[in-house]
Amino acid sequence: MEIRFMLDGIQEAARQFWQAGDGAKVFAFHGAMGAGKTTFIHALCAVKGVTSTVGSPTFSIINEYVWPGGSMFHIDLYRLKGEEEAIQAGVEDCLYSGNICLVEWPERAEGIFPDGTVPVFISAIDPQTRVLRIGDK
Repeated sequence: MEIRFMLDGIQEAARQFWQAGDGAKVFAFHGAMGAGKTTFIHALCAVKGVTSTVGSPTFSIINEYVWPGGSMFHIDLYRLKGEEEAIQAGVEDCLYSGNICLVEWPERAEGIFPDGTVPVFISAIDPQTRVLRIGDK
C-alpha cells in the first residue's frame, strides 16, 4: 500500500497507516536521513492517543510511550553498530514484548526482528510531500 501526503495532512496519513497496519505490532521504518521518519512516527503516536512527550530516541535508543492500549516503543538504531549492540540495549526485548514497536534505521540490526515485521519505506518528494510504502520493497 502507498500513502502520498503533504505535511499538513500528516494526521490523516497516520490514520490511514494504522488502518493498513491490520493489527501488526512491529514496524521497520526505512528512509534517508531527513525523509521524515521521526516526524511521521510523532503523528502515529498522536493518532494512537499518546499523551506523554514524543521525542527522538536517537541518543536514548528506546523511548517508551503510554497510550490507551498500553505501551508503545519508538526505537532508533542509527547509532548502533550491529545486532549485538541492539540486543545489549534491550531492543530485542521490546520487539518481542507484544507491544507496538516503531523502529527507525532497522537495517542496523535486521537479524533480530520477529517474523511479521512490517517494512515501511518513506521518501521525500519535495520539502512538503512524502510517499509512504507499507509492505514489500
